[in-house]
Amino acid sequence: MSWCDVFTDIKCILIKNLTVTLIVKSQESSQYKLHQSFKQSMNNLIIENQSSNNSKVGELAAAFLTVDEASEGQRVDNFLTKTLKGVPKSHVYRILRSGEVRVNKKRIDADFRLSMGDIVRVPPIRATITEKPEGVAPASSKFENAIIYEDDAMLVIDKAAGFAVHGGSGISRGVIEQLRLERPKAKFLELVHRLDRETSGVLMLAKKRSALVALHEAIRNNQTDKRYLMLVQGEWLEQKKRVVLDLQKYVLPNGERRVNVVTDVSKDKFGERQTSETMFRLIKNYSSPTIGKFSLLEAQLVTGRTHQLRVQLSHLGFPIVGDDKYGDFALNKALVKHGLKRMFLHSSVTKIRHPLTQEKLELVAPMPAELGKFLKNLEKE
Repeated sequence: MSWCDVFTDIKCILIKNLTVTLIVKSQESSQYKLHQSFKQSMNNLIIENQSSNNSKVGELAAAFLTVDEASEGQRVDNFLTKTLKGVPKSHVYRILRSGEVRVNKKRIDADFRLSMGDIVRVPPIRATITEKPEGVAPASSKFENAIIYEDDAMLVIDKAAGFAVHGGSGISRGVIEQLRLERPKAKFLELVHRLDRETSGVLMLAKKRSALVALHEAIRNNQTDKRYLMLVQGEWLEQKKRVVLDLQKYVLPNGERRVNVVTDVSKDKFGERQTSETMFRLIKNYSSPTIGKFSLLEAQLVTGRTHQLRVQLSHLGFPIVGDDKYGDFALNKALVKHGLKRMFLHSSVTKIRHPLTQEKLELVAPMPAELGKFLKNLEKE
């Protein structure tokens, strides 16, 4: 044992004794809370001196976290927000500004990107972190039979209608939360994109951050080919049609998101409109003597705006059947009696290069049985 170690041990003993003495005396006075706070501060000092390799965030000691593959390339502020569950973002940015957070012993800014093997020092902090108990069996599988493609980098499933991709707005558990429960040992699992709750079909998830970044870049640069099938109300006559419309998001008084078409640019005072573009192709027309005319279309997305297909088609006078936000509500109600109890919108094919190997992938989700059955019923009428 070196003299430095002996000195450290003596220092810790003296601090402990001093703390106990102060606590005893403080209990006889009206300043008990003050000395309790002093005791907490002393504990912080003792524990931080005793260990320089803490791996868990706590209230008593600084933690030293090693960046693994799941967090490689992530901004340090996002890394801390994810790690310090229950801690307000304002506090996260405060400890970043104060320099209490260090990466490889150096001060960093909030936008600093982490590399594999970096050591992140997190100061003592109150964090409500719930660790996964060891030996707990994974949740029962809901999507095991829906897997279209899987390897070390990505997971692709055929999402059924009725499942939200993530929790929120009264939904406790979405696809991503369910899959994380089913795969408790997965270090990284994130949604690459979204599908509306009532839309079925191809849904991509990344199992590595590098794959997520590459897939997002491919989507931004229009290097994906995404095809949807939908049944619309009315008789669509054009074999091919390119639709370009400006869309703008807004929120209803109850908090629900909606999108409308901007036809008057002067009303877009804040420049929030976004251009949307879709290529539509007619597959087949249907005519029913009881419920009217319908058209089966294929859509190729050029852009990927919120509710893009639903809003564009509704604006053109061909709403997607079963659409409870932009559709014909009276028709939707009538179609339930004819067997259609969901929106007829399905993500059928996604063509993309593998994010790591650049291999060409064609991810196919067959038309759901309930949609195929409804089309057969239309043909019989």
